[in-house]
Amino acid sequence: MNPTSKIAVVRDISYTGSHSHLQSFDLYIPSESTNSSPLANTCNGSQNPNPSSPPPLICFVHGGAWRSEDKSEHAVLAQRLAALTSFPVAVPNYRLTKPETPIKHPAHAEDVLHFLHFLLDWEGPKESGRPCYDSERFYLVGHSCSAHMLASIFLSPIPPTAFPTLEPSGRLLEATLGIIFSEGIYDIDLLLESFPEYKAWFIADVFGEHDSYAPSNTAAYNLRPEARHVYWLIMHSLGDTLVDIKQSRKFHEHITGMVEDSDVKVMWDDSLEGDHDEVLTKEQYAAIVARFVLDHPSSRVLGM
Repeated sequence: MNPTSKIAVVRDISYTGSHSHLQSFDLYIPSESTNSSPLANTCNGSQNPNPSSPPPLICFVHGGAWRSEDKSEHAVLAQRLAALTSFPVAVPNYRLTKPETPIKHPAHAEDVLHFLHFLLDWEGPKESGRPCYDSERFYLVGHSCSAHMLASIFLSPIPPTAFPTLEPSGRLLEATLGIIFSEGIYDIDLLLESFPEYKAWFIADVFGEHDSYAPSNTAAYNLRPEARHVYWLIMHSLGDTLVDIKQSRKFHEHITGMVEDSDVKVMWDDSLEGDHDEVLTKEQYAAIVARFVLDHPSSRVLGM
């Protein structure tokens, strides 16, 4: 059986009302079980043994150095995740830093936050008549620069640095159960130590021309109190030639230190094979993410 053959796709859903392609998302909905999972669900609840309790939602936010890529490039990954988990998967776009649109941080992360807040109250595709997912159970996946974006939302900067437009609602923080990062960028200064050419290539365009980017070092941010229940998975391929593994090791150590007195799990995985973006094309990537999500104690369909 083709594991992606029974995934319905709703494309270009606006999350701002602007009808801009860069502020829209695609939704991948398992139409029936593709892996004999009891968690299979459709929007009309025909596969859900308890239709009043829709499944969690997985959101994958693409990378691309804040300047490139499109949600459509990750359709295969989204379909794999939907097939493996029987959970809907949302993949958003966000505005990019280009010569014709020279936006700077935190504008990209603002779009991602707007997208996540939209999902809390969205009633689902018009044709469904009901939500396809539980808006109180989100799993978020960030790759490369989008790991920095999500970290900028779910962690808070050290004063006096502040990004008030990245303040998530308490409801979003409570709804987010797990965060998965792969090949992430967290500490810009540390990145430039390894790749000084990146400053001229994209860092200065995104963050401005500075001697230090310490205010944007998410590996030094505090965990928001309302997010202390979130489970974390930090992944990094030993074969990544674009972002070195010390980025992820530093962030993993930082998060672990902030939750060591709790029952929250912070997991590490360096078993990914391939280069920076190549890892996303591997079945292994989807399998690791799916296992993390399915193993979370809140992933089961409520009422089963």
